Amino acid sequence: MHTIKKIFYILCILAIMFAFFCIIHCVLNWYNAKNQSNLLNEIIINQNVESNQIIENIYSNEHFQDLGNSESENIITERMLKVQELKKQNEDIVAWLEIEGTKINYPVLQYTDNSFYMNHDYKKSYSSSGSIYLDKDYNFDEKSANLLIYGHNMKNGTMFRDLLKYSDKAFYDSHPTIRFTTTNEDSVFEIISVFKSRVYYKSEENVFRYYYFVNAETEDEYNEFVKNAINSSLYNISKTAEYPDTLLTLSTCAYHTTDRKICCSRKKKEHLGLLSL
Repeated sequence: MHTIKKIFYILCILAIMFAFFCIIHCVLNWYNAKNQSNLLNEIIINQNVESNQIIENIYSNEHFQDLGNSESENIITERMLKVQELKKQNEDIVAWLEIEGTKINYPVLQYTDNSFYMNHDYKKSYSSSGSIYLDKDYNFDEKSANLLIYGHNMKNGTMFRDLLKYSDKAFYDSHPTIRFTTTNEDSVFEIISVFKSRVYYKSEENVFRYYYFVNAETEDEYNEFVKNAINSSLYNISKTAEYPDTLLTLSTCAYHTTDRKICCSRKKKEHLGLLSL
C-alpha cells in the first residue's frame, strides 16, 4: 500500500510539473507573438529624407486614396521605411502584414523552404508559434501572381487565429481589406473570397489546389484560379480580380478539422505608396 501511495504522489507531482510547463510554454508563445506585432511601433524613423515625401497616417488619408499612380510614384510611407529598418535585423523579413481591427499585425518572412518559419520567429529562434511567412516560390523581382502567405492558428488568439472569424460575413463586412507593405510599396488588398480547403490526395481529381498557385504561366491559369476561389467562397463578395492584378492569399489551419481557412484578395488600383527605384 505504501508503494502504491508513493507512486501516486510521484505521478501527481509529474502531472503538476507538466501542467506548469505547458502554462509557461503558452505564456512564452503569446509573449513572443505579441512582441512580433509590436516591432513596427518600436522603430523610430528620421523623416528628413531628401527628394521624397513621407506621409504620416497615410492609411486613413482619403485624399491620397484618390491619387493616380503618376502622383504617388515618388511617395515613401513611414511604414515602408520601418520595413527597411526591420530588414537590418533579419534579411528574411520581406514585408509587414496588417488587417486593421484584428490581431493580425506581423512581419512577413520568406526563406528558401516553407518549413523553417513554421517553427521559428523573426530572430530565427525556435518558436512553436512560428512566423507569418511567404511561400518560397514567390519572386518579387518578376512579380509573381499570388502572394501566398501562411501562419499558424494559435489558440491564444495570435498569429492567423483571427482568420477563422471570416466564417461570419459580418466580420468580413467590417474587415474587407488587408494592408501589405514592402520596402518598395505600401498597398491595400481587397478580399474577393473566403473559403475552406484542405491538402488533397494526389489521387483526387477536379479539386481546387490553391496552394500550388504562386506564378501564373498564362492568363487562363490566372483566371481559372480566380474563378475557383470565387466559386468556393463561403458567401458572396461583390469583388473580383482581373489579370494581371496582384493577388494575396492568406492561409491557416483549422485544427478541429482537416480544413484550412483561406482569404484571397486582390490589390486595389490605388496604392498607399509606391517607391520607384
